[in-house]
Amino acid sequence: MQKFFSRFVPAFFSFLVLLPPGAQAFAEPGLNLPVYSTSYDDQRDPFADARAAIKLAKSTQRNVLLEIGGNWCTWCKKMDAFLEQNPEVYRQLHDKFVLLKINVSDSNENEAFMSALPPVLGYPHMYVSTASGKMILSKDTAELLQNGKYSVKHWLEFINTWQANGKQG
Repeated sequence: MQKFFSRFVPAFFSFLVLLPPGAQAFAEPGLNLPVYSTSYDDQRDPFADARAAIKLAKSTQRNVLLEIGGNWCTWCKKMDAFLEQNPEVYRQLHDKFVLLKINVSDSNENEAFMSALPPVLGYPHMYVSTASGKMILSKDTAELLQNGKYSVKHWLEFINTWQANGKQG
């Protein structure tokens, strides 16, 4: 898997940066989060969203956290609910990462985008990329569970380890 990251994924994200820029839309006023950080949407262009996320990550010196899932995904909904119910984790996540939600569903599998990433074994699945587009982690979100529930401790450890300027490995 390390060889995959070092060969294919950096080239993929470099390609994204070279594509024409897409418009960046933001969520509700006052939240200061891009729409691509707040919901799975099968109508969104993941390439344009990735370009925008990388641009934002560069300007704010953060890493990009790609969250792969969909509105159909029970565990994606549980993860969103966990983050909403744990403001410290939610705040740290958005302070330290640019969150990019990528929809994968029957209506839009985003095959072209997903084909450049390592396989997803379950949903939600996360990848961490640097602001330069270098993929540094593929993460099974089950590792963030403790006794069948998402864990504040595991989430904060993940955030602290994989944020920009963190230990990263």
